[in-house]
Amino acid sequence: MLDFGADETIDLDGGALRYWPHWLGAGEADRLMAELRETVNWQQSHIRIAGRCIPVPRLNAWYGDAGADYSYSGVALATQPWLPVLRCLKARVEESTGERFNSALLNLYRDGRDSVDWHSDDEPELGRRPQVASVSLGCSRRFELRHRQRRAGPCKLVLGHGSLLLMSGAIQHNWQHRVPKERGVQGERINITFRRVEPRPNNKTDNSGGQKP
Repeated sequence: MLDFGADETIDLDGGALRYWPHWLGAGEADRLMAELRETVNWQQSHIRIAGRCIPVPRLNAWYGDAGADYSYSGVALATQPWLPVLRCLKARVEESTGERFNSALLNLYRDGRDSVDWHSDDEPELGRRPQVASVSLGCSRRFELRHRQRRAGPCKLVLGHGSLLLMSGAIQHNWQHRVPKERGVQGERINITFRRVEPRPNNKTDNSGGQKP
């Protein structure tokens, strides 16, 4: 496992990570977790694989500016207007990262059985060099990255309560990432990934060819 300090940039082959392990204090992170758990309109999405309709192993929601529509693996997420708490959080993330975002994907991992498989956030509507900022709340979960060409073992992080991670540069084109299943993990985790969607006339069509079960 990599051990980061308070704010450290890690250069990868074809990308970079910047990590704040204690971006929010514990009390503030607790309050934010409770508010989002209660107020977010959580949904159970389904994807189609080999002709079968399969529930995504987590709950999710999509918030953003008008027109910031997003889809992946055949899942079209309806854009909901910003909750005040999410708009304030977005402003703080932008101040810390120096990036600008117009949307956020929220995932609720109910326990260690919930997960997201290997993928890259490289859908056409995210632009040529997507910059993605990720706020984690609740139970710590393992976050892994692997290079698309190299066969070396994956880079592994543990994203804790109140942390912030920025995936920058060309990382979405050169690396994949996942949150694997973890036996024994009982607590819930909420992850908010802030993105910038570039409106497209037909941006509900997923051309990535990937699947994110």
